[in-house]
Amino acid sequence: MEPEPINWNSISDIIKKHQDEKWGLIPLLQEIQESIGYIPPDSIEQIAQALKLPASHVQGVITFYSGFATEPKGKCVLKVCRGTACHVKGGKSVLNMIKKELNLEEGKTSSDYQFTIETVACLGACFLAPTLMANRDYYGRLSPKKITGILNQYGKLKGDE
Repeated sequence: MEPEPINWNSISDIIKKHQDEKWGLIPLLQEIQESIGYIPPDSIEQIAQALKLPASHVQGVITFYSGFATEPKGKCVLKVCRGTACHVKGGKSVLNMIKKELNLEEGKTSSDYQFTIETVACLGACFLAPTLMANRDYYGRLSPKKITGILNQYGKLKGDE
């Protein structure tokens, strides 16, 4: 399965909206990512020209901030916490269960673009350890049964292999 085609008109509109802002790069990148799901590498030169910045500067900002991606991600991005509290309370087993259920490694996106698995240093919800985020939703005090329910909720139907 292929990712959805890039809406270049949408990207151009976002760039035009921010091109006269003195500090418009990060808001522009955030808006493109929110709209498209990632920042297409082919848009970097256009962004740089519009903001009168070197393309290397735009690329540097994209690669510096972990929230920006230059490749399509799944409809559901699973962020598994690997912080101390989550680690102590079984975060590694949570990650392993998700990887097994989806037959997918961390940092990868499923071929149907349904799921992406990422690990993060901390989700800031230590009191709910072990924790994960599915898109913008937090899930805590995880167990194998809860993980299966979460994955089903985001599109992994029982019997999918």
